[in-house]
Order: sequence, then structure tokens, then C-alpha cells
Amino acid sequence: MKPARTKTPRKPVVKKGSQTSLKDPVGVYCRVRPLSFPDQECCIEVINNTTVQLHTPEGYRLNRNGDYKETQYSFKQVFGTHTTQKELFDVVANPLVDDLIHGKNGLLFTYGVTGSGKTHTMTGSPGEGGLLPHCLGMIFNSIGSFQAKRYVFKCNDRNSMDIQCEVDALLERQKREALPHPKTPAIKRQADPEFADMINLQEFCKAEDVDEDSVYGVFVSYIEIYNNYIYDLLEEVPFDPIKPKWNSCSTPMRNTDFVPPQSKLLREDKNHNMYVAGCTEVEVKSVEEAFEVFWRGQKKRRIANTHLNRESSRSHSVFNIKLVQAPLDADGDNVLQEKEQITVSQLSLVDLAGSERTNRTKAEGNRLREAGNINQSLMTLRTCMEVLRENQMYGTNKMVPYRDSKLTHLFKNYFDGEGKVRMIVCVNPKAEDYEESLQVMRFAEVTQEVEVARPIDKAICGLTPGRRYRNHARAGPVGEELLVTEVVLQSFPPLPSCEILDINDEQTLPRLIEALEKRHQLRQMMIDEFNKQSVTFKAMLQEFDNGVLNKENYIQGKLNEKEKVISGQKLEIERLEKKNKTLEYKIEILEKTTTIYEEDKRNLQQELETQNQKLQRQFSDKRRLEARLQGMVTETTMKWEKECFLDSFQPDQNVPPLRLRHRRSRSAGDRWVDHKPASNVQTETVMQPHVPHAITVSVANEKALAKCEKYMLTHQELASDGEIETKLIKGDVYKTRGGGQSVQFTDIETLKQESPTGCKNNYCIMFPFFHSRKRRSSTVTPAQPDGAESEWTDVETRCSVAVEMRAGSQLGPGYQHHAQPKRKKP
Repeated sequence: MKPARTKTPRKPVVKKGSQTSLKDPVGVYCRVRPLSFPDQECCIEVINNTTVQLHTPEGYRLNRNGDYKETQYSFKQVFGTHTTQKELFDVVANPLVDDLIHGKNGLLFTYGVTGSGKTHTMTGSPGEGGLLPHCLGMIFNSIGSFQAKRYVFKCNDRNSMDIQCEVDALLERQKREALPHPKTPAIKRQADPEFADMINLQEFCKAEDVDEDSVYGVFVSYIEIYNNYIYDLLEEVPFDPIKPKWNSCSTPMRNTDFVPPQSKLLREDKNHNMYVAGCTEVEVKSVEEAFEVFWRGQKKRRIANTHLNRESSRSHSVFNIKLVQAPLDADGDNVLQEKEQITVSQLSLVDLAGSERTNRTKAEGNRLREAGNINQSLMTLRTCMEVLRENQMYGTNKMVPYRDSKLTHLFKNYFDGEGKVRMIVCVNPKAEDYEESLQVMRFAEVTQEVEVARPIDKAICGLTPGRRYRNHARAGPVGEELLVTEVVLQSFPPLPSCEILDINDEQTLPRLIEALEKRHQLRQMMIDEFNKQSVTFKAMLQEFDNGVLNKENYIQGKLNEKEKVISGQKLEIERLEKKNKTLEYKIEILEKTTTIYEEDKRNLQQELETQNQKLQRQFSDKRRLEARLQGMVTETTMKWEKECFLDSFQPDQNVPPLRLRHRRSRSAGDRWVDHKPASNVQTETVMQPHVPHAITVSVANEKALAKCEKYMLTHQELASDGEIETKLIKGDVYKTRGGGQSVQFTDIETLKQESPTGCKNNYCIMFPFFHSRKRRSSTVTPAQPDGAESEWTDVETRCSVAVEMRAGSQLGPGYQHHAQPKRKKP
């Protein structure tokens, strides 16, 4: 097995304009359901409590010739196959319910492929309630004794709450109860046996620091998003007994059938929160009542049997729990009748439909259209997460496409506003779901990098705390005072009998006087003791006040010091911010300069490459020219050697000597067109090309070509050493079939002027060559019969030697013509 490949850690990106201390990332958790059969192939392994690893199934390895990779994905926490619903609730949903009770919004949704356990996680199963019943249980355990009476809070159609006094609420309760079929369910009613074991929670969970000086009301609503339409699952569809309904067989149906539900619209309230207009909100007072409302809507939810799941959810369901809180008045008896003091918080529990591939579900018709809408809405959710992450990480301001789907549009305020968002990724570890699980993991990786604004604690009205129990505790001090008096009286000596029956009784009064005196003495002692204790208490109180004053002075001094430090730090922060802005400006300038330099560098590199290519071409041309010149030198050498050999040949005595004729040029008698462009430069050289019978023109024309058989073009260019090089391009003139003339080039002669760069001897040797070169006589003297060699003058000899030594040298083709030695006359 190949080693697991972990994800490459991202480089930290400096976010522009975001306060990371006021934002929290979306909490993403993973739950792995157990396999349906023990012998199934597994593709997901739990590495630890935060990491899972995906294994490529055997079938994919065979199809891809063994080319596969194993990837690990990290979450905030991973829950294995043995995790209970209570353990999952304590980690994921408990903080959301606690925030709900303290006036903060929350969003919890489950995401995964079909059959991965989303509905089991959210709703539960018989004998094991899910997150929803646990949330309801915690809410009512926390506010059970502080709930307002029914209809004290009343919903309006603007996504807000109105408040009624106790009298109006009582009248509305009586009016509702007087209806033939009262819609108000009883609080103390037994739960439906169909779901009773799902809400029979053994664990008791309660929020801390619940405001006892407020009253609470709980409202629930239940909607589904089906084919990108919103439907109210709690709406009571009215009867239409007049208009008959027609079925597919064109026969009237029963008038008692329901009218098809109408889709709802999304609206935005004054606080820019999205809500479903006209949605039914039911006030509930217990867990049983709330879950009964949920179960009634759950039966209307659209589910269907697919190839992957026998009861596959075909829609996204949203169960909203709205908690309304209002403070008690100053007396602690009634609700404060001020709408501005009402606090409304909401917890949305979303069970998303499963993402699926139609080729696996074997969907057709309506099922195929449902699957397409489900996948489209989930794709829009993923796109929104990706754009949000990009905007937050790179400081861009791209528009998030919330409106492309009702699902994302409904929860727009959670991501653009404030609240806490949690997501549970449910995965099925079977190998058949490998590709879908891979897509789910990638979406979870993107989602947990999105940040949502942290909810802010909302201010409570400025009333004195403890108002609820103040009236109940007013009798406490009076009773305590009476109790203390009784204790004090019991400590005094008992009074003797004061009844005098005999006039001569002299004992009763003395005994009474003695008892009263003792009581007086005891009272005086108690007064003295009280005074002493009062003085001691006053001294202690004074000492305590002094201590408090000293501590206040000390604390004030410390505060002043801290304020000075804070002021200095603020100044330092301002200085650093200015410096930061300056450095950012410099960086921007340097980036622009770098861009310019890089552009110049690219241009220079391109120019350098162009010049290199040009030099390569010139070098190739030079090599070809050298090879051609070398061939011409060799050919001319062989030609002259052959002529010299014929000149020096001595025939036999029996053969009469052959008189040699002077070799004339092949072009003798031909007329030339000497084409010299006007742009040519006069080189002022001594030797110039001489063309007899030539018509000199500056521009080639048809009239001149018609009179001549030869054509010569004088072309000048700058050589590599800086000297002007003249080329004579020669050709033959032919008549064409159309009556014109054409030129076929046959030869090129190169004339070049060079500066002497050798030693003096070379110059001296070459110098007499130019003075002693003469045309050979047209008459040829026969060779001496005795075979003696001809005599040469000193200058001619040296010139001939010099020419023979310099033939084929770097001086070029201008020196290829050898001088002919003169022979002595006989």
C-alpha cells in the first residue's frame, strides 16, 4: 500500500480589511456511519479524533492501472461509528442552544451523499433521538419555569414579534378554546406512541446563567425547499367544496381532497434578515408539543424510493426554533410592555437532501428532475462558500451568488451578518460511495475556511436584577425580626405571678419588683454590649471603608498608569500604521518598478535572441562563402597549372612545333548592361572593373536588356571588418516567349579593399606586383628546343613568387589572377 499523502499546508495569507478577532470559522465536523454489512469494502478510515483518510477502492485501482493516491482530511472533530447521539449533541449542538437562550442566532446543517445518515443524525430513530429532540429538551429544561403565558407574544408578518398584556392574552386564549376544534394543544398531554421513544430523553441538560428576570416564548416553523420552491409543511391547506377536482381519467375527485400547496416567497426584514413570507409559526410549551408539530410536518415531506436509499429525502428541510425574550417590569409581576425590549433569536436545523449521481440512482422522470435540482442547489451552496473564502482570504469583493438558489438565499444573513454556523459532514464508508465522498470532503475543506462574524451580546434593559423573587421575599425580614425578639425575651428571667388575692400579701410585689430589676439590669447589660459592639462594628466599618478607599486609590492609580500605557501604545500603533502605509506604498512602487524591469529584461532577452539568430545566419553565410571561395581558388589554381604545363611542354623532334594562340575571353564581342545603382559609394580604389561594349544604367530597363547579351549588377555592402565590399553579379540575358527579356545569374565576383595588417615584407613583395603586371603578348614564342628554362627579370620573378605564395590567402578573390612571365625572344 502506498503511504498516505497529507494535504500541503496553506501559506498564511494576510487578509485585507478583516478583523479576525471578531470572526470565527465555520465549525465542520465529520460523522462516519457504520457499514451495513461487515464484509463490505471500506474506503474511509478514522485516523484520530480530527482526521480521516480516504482509501481508493480496488476497482478504481484496477481501472487506473494502480495509479491512485490516499488523502487525509482534517475536521474540527471526527465522530466514529460508535458515537452516541448525546455525545454528538454535547459537542456540536449544545453551544448553539446556549447561544440561542442568550439571544444569539445559530445555524446547524447536515451534508452528505444519499444514505450517509443525515436524517438519522438530525431527527433520530426509534429509541435514539437525534439532535433536534435534544435541542428541544435543553431549551425547555432551561426556560420551563420562566415561560410566558400563551399568546403574550404574537407573531406578525414582518418577521418580528408583538407583545400583549395579560388581559388580551387571556381573551385570545378563551376565544381559541371556544372554537369547535381548538388548535391550541394541551401542554400536559401524552406524546404520540409513534415518536414517544425518540423524545424520551434520559439525560437532563440545562443552560447556565439563564436570566430569571425575563419571560420566554418558543415558536417553531417547518419548511421544505423542493425543486427550488419553498413550501410550508405546517400550513393547513383549506378545503374547496365547490370547485370539483379532476384526476387523470377525467373524472371528478372527492371534494374533500386538499388543494395543492402554494410555494412561499422570500423577503427581507428591516434588519436585512431573510425570512419566508406567510410561513406558519406555532407557539409551543413543551418538548412533546414541539416534536408533535415537527412530526406533523415530517409526514408531508417529500421522500421517495431510489436505487440507493429506500426513503431518500427529495427536498431540503429547515426546522426553525425561534426564542422570544422580554424582561419583567419593575415590580417583577408582569411583562414589560415595550416592543423595543424584545429579543428574538433563532436556531435553524437544516437536513439537506443527499447529493447523488443519476446513473447510480437509476432515476427517471420526476426523480431525475428532483435529483438535478438537488445537485444544482448543492452546487450553488459550494460556489457561495468558495467565493466567500476567496473574498475573505484575498480581500476581493466578488459578488456571492446567493440568489441562484433558494437554499443559499434563505441563509444569506448568517454568512453576511452574524451568528454561529456548524456543519456535520455525514459519510458512508462503503467503497461504492468513494467518488461522492471525495467531493463531500473537498466541499468540507472549503467550508471550514469561511469565517462568520461572531455574535455580539445584546444589552439588557437597565432594570434592577432580582425582580422576579422580590415580592416573595418581602415577608422575610419581618419574620426574622419577630424571631429575634422572641429569642431575646426568652433569655430574660421569667416574671412571677402578678395576681394578688390577699390585701396583706407582701411577697408578690417584691418578687415582681426584683424580677423587673433583674430584667432591667440584663437589658442595661445588653444595651452596653450592643453599644460596645456598635462601636466595634463602626470601627471595623471605618477600617473597611478606609481599606476600600485605599484600594480604590490604588486601583485608580493603576488605571491611570494603564491608561498612560494604552495611550502610548495607541500612539505607537498609529505610528506603526503610518509606517505600514508608507511601506505598502513603497512596496507598490517597487512592484511596479520590478514589473517594468522585468518587461525590459524580456524585451532585451528577445532582442538578444534575435541578434544571436542573425549572427548565426551571418556565420553560416560566411562559412558557405569561404567554402565557395576555396573551391574557386582550387579550380583557378588547377586551371593555371594546366595552362602553365601546356606552355612549358617540349614536343619531340619529329613533331613540328605547335603555335599556341592567345586565349580570348568567352565574353569577347558580347555587349553588357552595366547596372550601377545611384546609391553606390565611390571607393576610390586603383583597380576598377572594366567592361567593354557596355551600356551603363542606374535602373535596369527593357530597352537596354534588348540590346545586350550579358548583364552585370554592382552591389555594395558593409563587411564584418567595417570595409565596403563590392560584388559584381553577372548573368546571361535571354529572350522570353512573350517577347521580353529575362536574366539568369551565373557568377558573382567580389571586390574588397583591405588595410595592410601584415609585416613590411608582405607589403614590399606586393608593391612591385602592381607595377610589373602587364598584359601578356598575343604572340606566343615556342619553347626552346634544348629545354632550357626562360629567364626572368628580378622584379617579375619576385612578383610571380609573391603571387604564387599569396594565392588562396585571406586577401580574397581579387588576387586570383596570376601574372604571366615574359619569355626572351630567340
